[in-house]
Amino acid sequence: MKPATRHAVDGVLAVDRLVHEPARLAILTVLANAEAVEFGFLETVCRLSRGNLSSHLSKLEAGGLVEIEKSFKGKRPLTRASITAGGREALEKYRRQIAALVGMTDTNQKET
Repeated sequence: MKPATRHAVDGVLAVDRLVHEPARLAILTVLANAEAVEFGFLETVCRLSRGNLSSHLSKLEAGGLVEIEKSFKGKRPLTRASITAGGREALEKYRRQIAALVGMTDTNQKET
């Protein structure tokens, strides 16, 4: 196996599965582009059910990647999520890993 291929495989295996899961990646991407986002907006944009969104947000919060703020708007509960500094770092690391992997596959295709 070529060293470049081994490096690409190592990169894939090192990807943070908490970030890599498609729904959580979508959530983090939305949160990275806003200061704080309401639960209902995330539900709509990420096309997730309330239960699925809640589950994914809980996992991201437990991993330290997002913060959840619960309050009231009048008498109605309001849940807002925001990305943490650690979440931004994890998302950027993931982006670099995927970019490197894509670069490796482009290089391997050119060599064949």
